[in-house]
Amino acid sequence: MDEAVARILTIVFRYEENRDKSAVFDKDQDHETARRIAEETIVLLKNEGVLPLSADQKVAFIGQYAEHPRYQGGGSSHINSHKVTSALEAAADMPNVVYARGFDDAKDCTDEKLLAEAIETARSAQVAVIFAGLPEKYESEGFDRPNMAMPAYQNELIEKIAAVQPNTVVVLHNGSPVEMPWADKVKGIVEAYLGGQAVGAAVCDILFGRVNPSAKLPETFPIKLEDNPSYLYYLGEGDVVEYREGVFVGYRYYDKKKMDVRFPFGHGLSYTTFEYSDLTVDKEQMKDTDTLRVTVDVTNTGAVAGKEVVQLYVADKESTVIRPVKELRDFAKVDLQPGETKTVTFTLDKRAFAYYSVKIHDWHVETGEFDILIGKSSRDIVLTKTVNVESTVKLPVVYTTDTTMGDVRKDPGAWKIVQDALPKYFHKDEKEEKSAAESEAFTEEMNDASMDFTPLRAPVSFGGEVSMADIQAIVDKLNALEEERNASN
Repeated sequence: MDEAVARILTIVFRYEENRDKSAVFDKDQDHETARRIAEETIVLLKNEGVLPLSADQKVAFIGQYAEHPRYQGGGSSHINSHKVTSALEAAADMPNVVYARGFDDAKDCTDEKLLAEAIETARSAQVAVIFAGLPEKYESEGFDRPNMAMPAYQNELIEKIAAVQPNTVVVLHNGSPVEMPWADKVKGIVEAYLGGQAVGAAVCDILFGRVNPSAKLPETFPIKLEDNPSYLYYLGEGDVVEYREGVFVGYRYYDKKKMDVRFPFGHGLSYTTFEYSDLTVDKEQMKDTDTLRVTVDVTNTGAVAGKEVVQLYVADKESTVIRPVKELRDFAKVDLQPGETKTVTFTLDKRAFAYYSVKIHDWHVETGEFDILIGKSSRDIVLTKTVNVESTVKLPVVYTTDTTMGDVRKDPGAWKIVQDALPKYFHKDEKEEKSAAESEAFTEEMNDASMDFTPLRAPVSFGGEVSMADIQAIVDKLNALEEERNASN
């Protein structure tokens, strides 16, 4: 009992000794802070000249989430907010904004009366803004979503409004990616996510241009569920789930597969434009123990102030291990006035070029060329520089009977041991002549390729002249050569 009480009192005393007695819990001030944070995290996914809106336009706000936004997660993440500001409330002083509920997510089906009202409201406006997304019961802790679809009644609402109103914008309230079968039929898409208690005010600031959107997607939005790298194996079988994606999660998978996506990782639009220039590196040759300083200039070439997220990716140009095409290694957000240019600086260390090696249980860099890529998203790379990195760590080489001939051939000394030990296998009798059919069926390139993927033990299966003991003796010689080299180094 004394021990348990002592633990509790330790926390109490630590609080009393370190608390700021001048601090004030100002809920309204915190609400405004939540609004500013939400404005920094709302992503403008699509804009075909429809945004920002003007206060002079007649704008129809449509959808239940305009009045009652989904602003937080379900389950134990639920909190009792001081207050919640909806987009409709934030636009209360704007006489040109009209509202139609459009749907009732408690019914989980189309309400024909609400749908008809929404269509007529949208038809009579200059712009329709549909507030849609995932109802709380669709996503929460404790269970997985069975699909990536939005409710059918919301998709129907968007489709029918887009058919009567060419200037349609969709604002999404959701905690994770959704399929968008209507994406090509609307002019604007705003991803608000679950933006907190002030999300409605933040969305209005973005829609009407009081705030320039500056966020980028922290994930890929695939076109459909089946495109997902985990689709074939998740949820698994019984009580076993295998995460077979390995390192190919998110953009790493879609890039490797050269697959089209709805919106790529790192994507996000602005009401201004940015140009990148003068990418420099402080060295083109380096060791993995060095650091690399990278700079790039970013210019706001538009008419309004804005923020841009500069993304730095690194690509190993030729790797002996399976790696992604490129990997995000750093990013920075820069605030620019119209016409202003700023230099963004990154510092890369060993980890920026490394992969995790199970041989040494540590991060390892292979000697070779690496591309330094600067992009506006993972699919919009605008500048590239190449550096050569030299590894200071040699991976241990251990040969087994399963080691492939191709791996042995990378080392001339080791390859000579194998060739000398198996002369009949590698040196055909020059007097032997291939038949015309053999020559046509097996080219030298094919023979070389086949050889590369053949294990050392393969000759045991040919003619019975070579035994596993013979192969093991070769393996022992190869490992002895490697040990001798390591000792001399």
